[in-house]
Amino acid sequence: METLSTNRAHGGIQGVYRHASAATGTDMSFSVFVPEHDEGEKLPVVWYLSGLTCTHANVTDKGEYRRACAEHRLIFVAPDTSPRGEGVPDDPAGAYDFGLGAGFYVDATQEPWAANYRMETYVAEELPELVRAEFPADMARQSIMGHSMGGHGALTIGLIYPDRYKAVSAFAPIVAPSRVPWGQKALAGYLGPDHGAWRRHDAVALIEDGARIPELLVDQGGDDQFLSSELRPELLRQACTEAGIDLTLNIRPGYDHSYYFISTFMADQLAWHAARLA
Repeated sequence: METLSTNRAHGGIQGVYRHASAATGTDMSFSVFVPEHDEGEKLPVVWYLSGLTCTHANVTDKGEYRRACAEHRLIFVAPDTSPRGEGVPDDPAGAYDFGLGAGFYVDATQEPWAANYRMETYVAEELPELVRAEFPADMARQSIMGHSMGGHGALTIGLIYPDRYKAVSAFAPIVAPSRVPWGQKALAGYLGPDHGAWRRHDAVALIEDGARIPELLVDQGGDDQFLSSELRPELLRQACTEAGIDLTLNIRPGYDHSYYFISTFMADQLAWHAARLA
């Protein structure tokens, strides 16, 4: 594992690292914040999955999480959103919502994507093993969160692996990708035309099909430009109500889809995670 940069902040260490990934067949970068801790001590881990066009750097630079993580003694890990590098395919038209920066946290089955776009395996299996080996992480205390496409990833991975994560939350998630343009393009491209295969990567469909976790937290900007076309939190509310999942859905008036919104409510979400990771 190669260290790209490190710095001290809020009593902890922020680092950016690169490693050769077997899951994606290319080098992957991720960032980690480790709060101050005693020698030999293990700390809980919060995974943060970013949205379309992002890398690990967006939340690292603008997420305002370090103070809260230092206060609650949480390791914060931010993976990239897709494989990158020479030979990794991109959207043929260069669109922002597919290909590079838009892995959608699935394991692709369609060519030419299948060789590299294996982001579920990377996030749920490979990177946790690396974090376990290299950082003072208590892997019995993990939680997951994300924004937009990353909110979709946090919800679906949290539902697929319900015994692994003590808490699951999201900012402005794509809750039902099978029903909205961003998700329909991505799922068709990576997984093919069989809508049955899409359901494993759709939070609302997973809940409809029996996936259960005790509770969810979602913050959603009331003035988000993608609210009615791509995000549709009302579908998640309906599914959780019917399934008996305790959903806290906070509609935040005046906030859009940006990192101003995320940074404003990041500390609140991390406090919620900390209470469940204690």
